[in-house]
Amino acid sequence: QVQLVESGGGLVQAGGSLRLSCAASGSIPHILSMAWYRQAPGNQREWVAVITTGGTTTYADSVKGRFTISMDNAKDTLYLQMNSLKPEDTAVYCCRVVTTIKTYWGQGTQVTVSS
Repeated sequence: QVQLVESGGGLVQAGGSLRLSCAASGSIPHILSMAWYRQAPGNQREWVAVITTGGTTTYADSVKGRFTISMDNAKDTLYLQMNSLKPEDTAVYCCRVVTTIKTYWGQGTQVTVSS
């Protein structure tokens, strides 16, 4: 079975940086894209960034210029480099992997940014 495990979350002050990772394990069919989502308490889940197997990246306006999504195909690992963090970035961050067969979700990692 496929499993996605996020890591790298933590507590940082505004202006700081974190790098999240999402490691995929198990038998994974052909991956089409990988993405990061986040959900803060009381808010709806929102899309943050996506990267296709071809390397094309797209970001939500709220994180453009601050976050960078990348993927290590050899390790089946997704990354999210987060710089210039703001308190409003506080949320549980989850990764999503879209394959030719189905879509998988991780359980999430908590990111807390203090002012």
